[in-house]
Amino acid sequence: MHTVVVGTSGVTASDVLAVARDGARIELSGEAVAALAAAREIVDALAAKPEPVYGVSTGFGALASRHISPELRAQLQRNIVRSHAAGMGPHVEREVVRALMFLRLKTVCSGHTGVRPEVAQTMADILNVGVTPVVHEYGSLGCSGDLAPLSHCALTLMGEGDAEGPDGVVRPAGELLAAHGIAPVELREKEGLALLNGTDGMLGMLVMALADLETLYKSADVTAALSLEALLGTDKVLAPELHAIRPHPGQGASAANMLAVLKGSELTGHHQDDAPRVQDAYSVRCAPQVAGAGRDTLAHARTVAERELASAVDNPVVLPDGRVESNGNFHGAPVAYVLDFLAIAAADLGSIAERRTDRLLDKNRSHGLPPFLADDAGVDSGLMIAQYTQAALVSEMKRLAVPASADSIPSSAMQEDHVSMGWSAARKLRTAVNNLARIVAIELYAATRAIELRAGLTPAPASQAVIAAVRAAGVQGPGPDRFLAPDLEAADAFVRAGGVVTAVEPVTGPLA
Repeated sequence: MHTVVVGTSGVTASDVLAVARDGARIELSGEAVAALAAAREIVDALAAKPEPVYGVSTGFGALASRHISPELRAQLQRNIVRSHAAGMGPHVEREVVRALMFLRLKTVCSGHTGVRPEVAQTMADILNVGVTPVVHEYGSLGCSGDLAPLSHCALTLMGEGDAEGPDGVVRPAGELLAAHGIAPVELREKEGLALLNGTDGMLGMLVMALADLETLYKSADVTAALSLEALLGTDKVLAPELHAIRPHPGQGASAANMLAVLKGSELTGHHQDDAPRVQDAYSVRCAPQVAGAGRDTLAHARTVAERELASAVDNPVVLPDGRVESNGNFHGAPVAYVLDFLAIAAADLGSIAERRTDRLLDKNRSHGLPPFLADDAGVDSGLMIAQYTQAALVSEMKRLAVPASADSIPSSAMQEDHVSMGWSAARKLRTAVNNLARIVAIELYAATRAIELRAGLTPAPASQAVIAAVRAAGVQGPGPDRFLAPDLEAADAFVRAGGVVTAVEPVTGPLA
């Protein structure tokens, strides 16, 4: 099994994906253990002094003015975890919780939090045995970080609350830890606060969304090319010299992908045949411009994610010179903005894909294809309602594109009077990504059927490879009406698994 070693300088996106999705094991580096021990010495020294230090010997948030006596400090740490574990609603997905815990461990290992090495090791142990805390949908305002979700994780560390075992069964966390020989942690000064104060949930969801969207954007370039081909469009608009004079990197990459897919097609370039056209419709002709703008948005979001992955987010933090200082690094604005930006880009990509699908089904605009791609139009409805489903998904995508980060609601007796709502931005982006996969799948379903209905013209070799792969995946081709939902589900599974890209790249070479 792959092992991820956590040091003091952050982790990579591939590390997060390996732990969250693939169950990779975690080890703490010797450097991290030494940094943890050194920072803990600083916290212990401050805890022994009579002067109050925020997070070490005081209350928290709006209650920070109270100095806490030594005999109450362990209780204080337990209490902050218990009281902040106040989430409600459905359980959050296992991969999100694993990413959340792993990213908190990443910050703990930076040596800036003052957490003891044994606490960090217990966090790694819990992840390694496959125990997953129960985290709820609602409870984070994205400032001070993802408090409630992280608190539910810390509760498991203490052997309290509920968690999901490797078998998927939810049981009391204490029972699960005992079953795997893990001793619950008795938290000391600063540790409860350090386990709660970070952007880890929203960051983990950003990293996973970026990975999913990278595949979906490549897949969308392929389905756009298939639709262009099925509509007898021209590939001249994809020429690299045209895109070089508007040098947005994403646009050039999308155009190059589409051109590679269409190489060798007999279906393109029929603009002056029976129904002359000067230009294709925007949804076909401007596909690289829209998808390319989304690709550039992904690149910006990836830069933000990489910076956050290299960060140590806590408050207060332990500095190398021995000071323990407070600031606002836990605020989720940088992450929240790009989560919302990605939802906007995904909505637009879904919207243009749906317009191409509708064009394929409309006999007045499809340049000779049967109405709704039906076998016997009138007796058969063809893909009429598949487009309804796609349109419903696009409509929801537009609602999900409304930014969460433009909102703020004050909390903690007005001490936390401006919050990021980054967790909410991340949650709606996950829904948007799922919807986009379905939208691309429906375009794929329509475009492959349309190409097969173009008798007498040979599609591009890459298109033939995609059609063969999607049929082998259980997605049926043209014919009389049948129960359509299973076909659409199979197409969706094919897209999500990266089947489109896997099918085409042996012919085209690696897509950009």
